[in-house]
Amino acid sequence: MGNFSFDLAEQRAEQEREAGIARAKAALRTEGKFYCVACCEEIDAGRRKAFPAARRCIECQRRLERQRRRKWTSN
Repeated sequence: MGNFSFDLAEQRAEQEREAGIARAKAALRTEGKFYCVACCEEIDAGRRKAFPAARRCIECQRRLERQRRRKWTSN
């Protein structure tokens, strides 16, 4: 019974990894924004060139990632 649970958890983790990769690939195929969806400021041309699918300016993206890290480390 223990091995079955472990195998099931391992299978679920692999499915989640694959889904995350698929989402990331889809995001790269989408066209980004000219203006940040969070603060409505123009996204720097360098950021748009480096990451064409960008939807947030670098400052707002950093803020979002810090918030996500805090959320995951506090749980």
